[in-house]
Amino acid sequence: MPRNIIAVVDDLFFASKIRGTAEELGVTVSFSRKVGALIEAARRDPPTMIICDLHSQKIDPMELAKQLKADEQLRSITLLGFFSHVQTELQHQAEAAGFDQVMPRSAFTKNLAQVISGR
Repeated sequence: MPRNIIAVVDDLFFASKIRGTAEELGVTVSFSRKVGALIEAARRDPPTMIICDLHSQKIDPMELAKQLKADEQLRSITLLGFFSHVQTELQHQAEAAGFDQVMPRSAFTKNLAQVISGR
């Protein structure tokens, strides 16, 4: 089954980097700016992963995690969050909210191809 990812990223440069890497790997990526729209899209075509910038101003990442993990149909989707390494409190909040994996932005960027490909 082909991989498909939904990403929540406000930074257009970073979104472009994710899109480019996904295209190179043959992975479909879509971007969402609203929790409701993301939930609907995930129900229609469940992604293999949802990637979320924990600093997003468009979506509340913790609310997104709570809604996804409370939904029987969606809770098994891998939810990965990335954050600025200096904000470890954000890491703890994300883990408590239900993110499956949380990593510093630098590690996410360094390992982007592996994250997107699922290796």
